[in-house]
Amino acid sequence: MQPKIANKIRGLSLLLALVLPACGGSGTGGSGAAPDLKPPTVNFTNPVNATTGVFINRKITATFSEAMTPSTITAAFTLQDTTTPGAVTGTVTYDAANHIATFSPTGNLATSHSFTGTVSTAVQDLAGNALAANKVWSFTTGTTTDAVAPTVISTTPADTAVAVAVNRGILATFDKSMDAATITSTTFTLSIGATPVSGTVANVGATATFTPGSNLLPSTLHTATVTTGVQDLAGNALAANKVWTFTTGAAAAQGPAPVVLGTSGNFVILAKSGISTVPPSAVTGDMGVSPIDSTGVTGFSLVLHASGQYSTSSQVTGKVFAPDYLAPTPSNLTTAVGDMELAYTDAAGRAPDVTELGAGNIGGFTLAPGVYKWGTGVTIPTDLTLSGAANDVWIFQIAGDVTMAGAKSVNLVGGARAKNVFWQIAGGAGLTIGDASHFEGIVLAMTVIKVGTAGSVNGRLLSQTAVNILKSTVTQPAP
Repeated sequence: MQPKIANKIRGLSLLLALVLPACGGSGTGGSGAAPDLKPPTVNFTNPVNATTGVFINRKITATFSEAMTPSTITAAFTLQDTTTPGAVTGTVTYDAANHIATFSPTGNLATSHSFTGTVSTAVQDLAGNALAANKVWSFTTGTTTDAVAPTVISTTPADTAVAVAVNRGILATFDKSMDAATITSTTFTLSIGATPVSGTVANVGATATFTPGSNLLPSTLHTATVTTGVQDLAGNALAANKVWTFTTGAAAAQGPAPVVLGTSGNFVILAKSGISTVPPSAVTGDMGVSPIDSTGVTGFSLVLHASGQYSTSSQVTGKVFAPDYLAPTPSNLTTAVGDMELAYTDAAGRAPDVTELGAGNIGGFTLAPGVYKWGTGVTIPTDLTLSGAANDVWIFQIAGDVTMAGAKSVNLVGGARAKNVFWQIAGGAGLTIGDASHFEGIVLAMTVIKVGTAGSVNGRLLSQTAVNILKSTVTQPAP
């Protein structure tokens, strides 16, 4: 039986679920509205905690969960050199559109030094709520400056795409984190011929989004442009305008906007503390680990490529990246891990359409597009079916673990695609896929992901700890 979904999310930006405030005004709201008493959080720092080899000529950023009071931020965002103890001089600015505070050092940071960034509880949101605790993170610089221009590595929709949903945002993903203050309605535009399309622009990490003010015209050619006015966090500008076109279809997509993966979407498996295999496994797509180095990739018999930038394995149709390889691999992985964390936060923050379906037992269900939320774990003891069209989206928010029995399947029907299915899993035991079972979708796990013997996955396994596969097949989804 297919559950009804009361509220379809239409016309949302792929980023605004992460960066728009939950509410505005003074916190007292309109007539009868409850006051805003929830403290803000720092959702993301750039560099992320424990990053090494950071370029010495770049800015440091902190992204908040909601709109903040700018006057409370300037003195509350500091940077300390912990190798030669002392405060780093610089200026702090706040980008209200993206909720990003930026610390710009007066000069280059010292080479091979450790630094600690702090956002103190002096910062407040628009309702006067302070950060509950100081946000503190550390990183270590390398010895070089970043003088390489950023590039746009992918767009959504892709260039010349057809039958594009009329109610989706337009994305440009760069190869590195960008300075959000430079990505505006002037530097990222959408047009029909010479006529501009109205909309808003947002940026988080390596991904910029143009959100049209209303549904796009159906069956119409559109042109998107990102200009050389955009810059990365080291001040390097795009070398040439990026221009692409697409043609809309007649239909609107169902379900929420897709979760923004940024550069983490370049990997079929990405983990912070390790990837292991019991061979022989078969992985199609690139793998990466960070901050752990290549010693955290076990069972793959890695062979370092002559370039020194990646390894290969007979079990991987693709490349294997680690932060102890040569540049630009370390910085690329730092960006990808940060984007993975942003994607997890994005998925976790979406408003649910259905809660506690089946008391956590979803075997045997056929599910329409939408956002499904559980405050417990989820089990899949029998086959699960997701039914929808090619542009429809599912997001599953699970506070506990996900356990899939052996020899079962997640099935996609009606044209549904694995790239539009997202599993946000917070539980301590993460995701366990049983022996000989088949799983579909993008997994965003706070902890471990385990694929049993002869199991298979069509999707991506993105873990903030480790991924373990046992004689398994993992294939990146079709674009």
